[in-house]
Amino acid sequence: MSTTTVPHKVTSTDVEPNRRRGGDLRVMLSPKTVGATSGFMGSGRLEGGEYVAEHYHPHSEEFLYVTSGTIKVRLDGVPVELGPDEAIMIPIGMRHRIENPDEQPATVVFHLSPLAPRPNLGHVDCEELPGPGSLPEVGGTS
Repeated sequence: MSTTTVPHKVTSTDVEPNRRRGGDLRVMLSPKTVGATSGFMGSGRLEGGEYVAEHYHPHSEEFLYVTSGTIKVRLDGVPVELGPDEAIMIPIGMRHRIENPDEQPATVVFHLSPLAPRPNLGHVDCEELPGPGSLPEVGGTS
């Protein structure tokens, strides 16, 4: 017997911004928001000089796509600059830090897959987190 999942539209204003790791990150499509089972997707906005603290994902690849502005992604310390309509895949276990070196805001779309076995195993932070509040909630089994 097959089951049908009804697609659920999510806009960036439907989810709370999260600033704990830096920037304005919004997890939009996830186990928590739409019942996703294979990964999660969101958007990020970095004002000039802002960054997302260095971290890695022990279970997931991260796909990062720049929609506007310029970002610098440090991959195991090596800088790679990305502009609009450019993307990069960050392999499982690779340390990365996302920075906006310009004065203009930058926006990105991110997708991580597969999901970690438990949400608390999804990210490993490598430096002090710059923002206030708690970490984003992706959902899934705890």
